[in-house]
Amino acid sequence: MFEWTDEVWFLLNFLGDNSDQESDPEDDDDCRDIVEKLSALYGEDWRKESREDLMDGKYFEEIPEFQRSKRKKLTGETAKELSAKLVKYTRSDPKDGEVKRWYWPLVKCVTIRVPNNDLLKHVTIVDLPGNGDRNKGRDKMWQQVVGSCSTVWIVTDINRAASDKEAWEILKSASSFMGNAGECRHIHFICTKSDHIEDSEDRSPADVRDVILKTNDQAKKEVRKEFSKLHTVKKHFSDESFKVFTVSSKEFLKKKLLHKDDTEIPKLQKFLQNLNDSHSETLNYVSGALGILSLIQGASRREGADIKTAVCTVLKQKMKDELGKIREPMEETYQAFEKSLSEGVEKSKSSWEKVLKSVIHPSDIGFHRTLKAIVQHNGIYKKTNLNMKLSACLTESIDEKFKKTFPNEGKPFNGVLNSFSLGTKKMIEKAEYKDVELQLKFLITEEEKMKTKLNKIIRDRKKTIYSSLTETIQTAMQECYNDAKQIRGTGMLQNMRATIVKHVHGSKDVMFQKAKVVMLNQLRDLMSYILKDLEKTMQESIELSLKNDGVSIPDVTKELEMVRNHLKGLKEAQMKKTTNLCCTADYQLKSPAGSLIRASRPLD
Repeated sequence: MFEWTDEVWFLLNFLGDNSDQESDPEDDDDCRDIVEKLSALYGEDWRKESREDLMDGKYFEEIPEFQRSKRKKLTGETAKELSAKLVKYTRSDPKDGEVKRWYWPLVKCVTIRVPNNDLLKHVTIVDLPGNGDRNKGRDKMWQQVVGSCSTVWIVTDINRAASDKEAWEILKSASSFMGNAGECRHIHFICTKSDHIEDSEDRSPADVRDVILKTNDQAKKEVRKEFSKLHTVKKHFSDESFKVFTVSSKEFLKKKLLHKDDTEIPKLQKFLQNLNDSHSETLNYVSGALGILSLIQGASRREGADIKTAVCTVLKQKMKDELGKIREPMEETYQAFEKSLSEGVEKSKSSWEKVLKSVIHPSDIGFHRTLKAIVQHNGIYKKTNLNMKLSACLTESIDEKFKKTFPNEGKPFNGVLNSFSLGTKKMIEKAEYKDVELQLKFLITEEEKMKTKLNKIIRDRKKTIYSSLTETIQTAMQECYNDAKQIRGTGMLQNMRATIVKHVHGSKDVMFQKAKVVMLNQLRDLMSYILKDLEKTMQESIELSLKNDGVSIPDVTKELEMVRNHLKGLKEAQMKKTTNLCCTADYQLKSPAGSLIRASRPLD
């Protein structure tokens, strides 16, 4: 409620600041969007009511949850029934005379859950709005959500796929959020309506199919060619990460003109199935149980006290050696980042004027409205992000190194963490360690658990590290934005520009250097955490497995064998599992209909 109060205050101020302009403010795209937004919720009341009156409860009687900052739940037995209930929260349809008030301006997220769907049990599909969505809350949200997506689908009509400027603009503007500041591994450009051709009634089925296949092939070539031009995007993603699909839902369902593999919906289904299977909670649980039972059974044996002590000593020394192998390349990585960031700082100091000119001195008529919105939203408004522009030299200086150090598909720190090993697998093969075989198997499980845990921490922390450059700049610019927000009256545009220029000029020697230091400190903290946590956890595991005297510990031979066989069966079943299932989902809808980006990611 408080957030909407602030939003209404800004929207009305934005319109009021432009009411004295020569042209009708509602002819401007930004003003027109605001009018549509306010009219959807308030009708014509917003033009005559005070700001305080617009917060009156009568406007929110249907959604009391909104006033209590709670979620509203809707249920339906069928998709059609649920859709009818949802419509007023996701779009505005002037033809529907039954709906008195539309609530989409208040909605940040609509989550739709479809029960009993095995295909996407561990996958969430998110329909995101494009960059610059009229709802400020959603515009900010999509950047956060897309950073958590492992796969991004860009969906557009096949007839305009390569020339669809909005689709490519979204990809360019979102590339850093998806790449170095995210965890996206795959970009799928999906061309829809691949079966749509003119004069199909006058052609034979064979001719129609031939035309469709040629059209699909040409569309793929054109889209790939367009992608090859996106140098900024390719700093974050390789050609192997980008794939093009041509699909026709109509032909997939009817299966008339096209063969099974001509429309690539089955390929997308298979991709989602594999994504789903890769996150089997049961498999992970059983694997962990096997490790625990191995520890219990090994600890129940009284024999081999001397060998346990000897192995404990060997493993601790091995651990120190392995930690050294991780520490050295990590330090080299830190030094490389420091050098590159220093170069980025110097470049930022020499290019800030050019950057500001490109943002705050455009040739657009009525730019004073946009600049007012930019400072009101702390440097970010629709497709303009002044903070990101100012930090661009810093991010560009480390983009390549960052992608290699923290790849979304691959192992961090050039794989040194994943190569960590106490050598327990080789020890198991030797007869002299037979008495501690089960303890060594437990340590193998602990190693894998530790690597999985640390890789997840690195995946999350690396986003924060990369984003810290822009966030530090935004923090340093906050005073400037606050001052600019207060400017009114004659000469507003010039005074706002002067305020921004003066602030950056006076801050440049400190601001860019601070951004560098913050990133390096966060990188150092991550490296220290990895080494300390790895050493602490593995040392505890070694002592736990090899320093137990076996008193009052039950024999779990039968349980151990049962879990071992169950794990084997699960792995075999996963290998044979079929993937020809129907592609429906547990959906989260983040926008009204017509959004461009769709993304899927596994749930942790």
